[in-house]
Amino acid sequence: MIQIIISNQTNPYWNVALENYLVAQCDDCMTLYLWKNRRTVVVGQNQNPFAECNVDTLLADGGYLMRRSTGGGAVYHDDGNINFSFVAPAERYDQNKQFRVICRALADYGLTAQVSGRNDMTIDGRKFSGNAFSRNGQRLLHHGTILIGGNIVDMQRYLKVKPAKLQKHGVQSVQSRVVNLKELADVTSENIVPHLCAAFEAEYGEKAQRESFDEMLKKPEVVALYDKFSSDAWLYARWRNFTAQHSAQFAWGGVELSVVTDQQRGVITDVQLATDALETTLCSTLDTLLIGQSIRTRPELPETLASREMIEDILSLIY
Repeated sequence: MIQIIISNQTNPYWNVALENYLVAQCDDCMTLYLWKNRRTVVVGQNQNPFAECNVDTLLADGGYLMRRSTGGGAVYHDDGNINFSFVAPAERYDQNKQFRVICRALADYGLTAQVSGRNDMTIDGRKFSGNAFSRNGQRLLHHGTILIGGNIVDMQRYLKVKPAKLQKHGVQSVQSRVVNLKELADVTSENIVPHLCAAFEAEYGEKAQRESFDEMLKKPEVVALYDKFSSDAWLYARWRNFTAQHSAQFAWGGVELSVVTDQQRGVITDVQLATDALETTLCSTLDTLLIGQSIRTRPELPETLASREMIEDILSLIY
């Protein structure tokens, strides 16, 4: 079975709450969920919001800060764009097929989209969609934003983009790296919806069930997730007093790192890592490796350690 859910909210906390409910609850169903956020900066699970966003300016303008539960970098959402989520059990999850849904929908407008690297979609080398991925047991999530008619001036106003990241991409500004699809075709965040739905059904070869967004918001589990994602603890708490001691831009992403030590005992007592890496387990892996570890002796890494090369890079900042 496949199903389609279309949000009628632009409050990001309701939208992310339902998405996380779907990831927690989906069985053998393949779901396409479409949603929009109003004036929202979305940061990755392990990012420092104060380093990625002009938080005070955003909130003063009536905007929202949202932290998602996947990795990756900060993005700007407004209701001129549309967001998509594919939620599926492991046996039905197929990133190539999911990307083809987006490509098929845009082909209706005469646009040829490409997947660039692991998580971007581009047209003629300009990015119109960033994607992120996560897994919860046997359930997987693939979500992203399609830039259609977003306010790029606002995006530049709210996002802080590090010079090292711009240099990595060989460009001088955010604007030169991204494109709104309305510049290329007669696309809007409204008229693309039926094309995405039709492309989803065509790609999977069956008619999708339509589920009521309003009915789903009444579920106690969704309300509890709304409370979590809108909470100060989730959005800000551990980052208010964060000061990076080390920073670097690696091929796989940027890192800001702070290490607290007990000089008398010569051991590491706390580690804080901010990163836009897609891998969400880096923080917990570093905690396990470093807390209680000597500040003078680099820990030995198991050969089977997940994300070993990333961890090696991060350790090079300390030892």
